Amino acid sequence: MAAVSHLVTLIPGDGIGPEVADAAVRVLAATGVAIDWERVELSAAVIEKSGEEVPAGVLESLRRTRVGLKGPVTTPVAGGFQSVNVALRKKLDLFANVRPVRTMPGLRTRFQDVQIDIVIFRENTEDLYSGLEHEVVTDVVTSLKVITRTASARIARYAFGFTRASGRKKVHAVHKANIMKLSDGLFLECCREVAAEYPEIQYKELIVDNASMQLVMRPEQFDVLLMPNLYGDIISDLAAGLVGGLGVVPGANMGDGHAVFEAVHGSAPDIAGQGIANPTALLLSAVMMLIHLGEAEASRRLHAAIESVYRDRASLTPDVGGNASTDQFSAAVIGRL
Repeated sequence: MAAVSHLVTLIPGDGIGPEVADAAVRVLAATGVAIDWERVELSAAVIEKSGEEVPAGVLESLRRTRVGLKGPVTTPVAGGFQSVNVALRKKLDLFANVRPVRTMPGLRTRFQDVQIDIVIFRENTEDLYSGLEHEVVTDVVTSLKVITRTASARIARYAFGFTRASGRKKVHAVHKANIMKLSDGLFLECCREVAAEYPEIQYKELIVDNASMQLVMRPEQFDVLLMPNLYGDIISDLAAGLVGGLGVVPGANMGDGHAVFEAVHGSAPDIAGQGIANPTALLLSAVMMLIHLGEAEASRRLHAAIESVYRDRASLTPDVGGNASTDQFSAAVIGRL
């Protein structure tokens, strides 16, 4: 019987995005999984020219394929167009941001003797990222923090469902309900209600500042972290720093009907075109994508191949202590496959 061919939207992005995206396409081909790529352009230049935060062609492709693999897209700071990531999540209702943070063998970090294996679940559609800001009078601005029962219960149920299905044992809900008693209080209330449906899973709560301290002191104590949007954005990057940075951490944005897997690092325009970009984050995101596509065995093989290259250390890119090019790193992963 012929292998199933998966239709997937490829969004290379800008900066180093096209380089790491091309590497991912080559490596995925070596897994033997049949993928038909529908390539669409999404970059700062395309957005500025079209005047759309997410050009219609990108949304049309993702709505048709329902699965995307996305490289980094430059987002201006304190002005310009809205974050592409935020816009995509809202338009496709990608309510769950999932960030696995795992020790990479052979990579030198501050936690050499500790095995870190955490999955962070971040509500992706509301909180301060609702973008509801208003200048009340000159030099006085308000931003609205929106927390709803629907969104809070949905992300909690998604996180607990994953925890049960993956055989994990513990969920920490992260909050600031000691200060924001109504908004974060509602989030916690929803987490507690969902936790009661999963009695075999240990449920705990941590105030976000304490969670930050605990992560940098004893990260090995954590299993699954569950939190609203803003805390999740900050904590997921903090956690990435424990295992070597955003260059070695994958990300996924999941909805009921669509999924976009992405490199969570920046577009690094300072090294674009030099052939030294590290494709690890996008490759690990592709590992997650293969699971989503029902290609569990290929996912396992690809993950093992990436870890083997890191364990060997002979073909690592400069950002992680090596001197290999993007192509050499990718060839080494393909060799392991």
